[in-house]
Amino acid sequence: MNIEKFREYCLSLPQVTEDFPFDDDLLTFRVCNKIFACIAMSNPELAVMKCDPERALELRDQYSAIEGAFHWNKKFWNQIHFNGDCGDKLILELVDHSYQEVVKKLPKKEREALKDIL
Repeated sequence: MNIEKFREYCLSLPQVTEDFPFDDDLLTFRVCNKIFACIAMSNPELAVMKCDPERALELRDQYSAIEGAFHWNKKFWNQIHFNGDCGDKLILELVDHSYQEVVKKLPKKEREALKDIL
């Protein structure tokens, strides 16, 4: 996986936007203005994504490339090293999972609007 492929995939999901809300380094991907993934320009080999808490722990046990996200709530956020022991297929699956984790917490009106697109 590389940052270009990661970015392209995130932006291919419905209603996704990108921005640099904190500084010029941390690129975030949002659905309905809620962050579901981010990547630092200074460390493009590592992405942070939201995850179901139980699945997050299972993934951390199974893959050395997945760990609790530094400076994020480790219960819900994983950081994934692109050059580790999880392949591109799993990384893209985790992008989808992160996106869905955020969508399911959106207000009903926003979820309903996305259902028409999904």
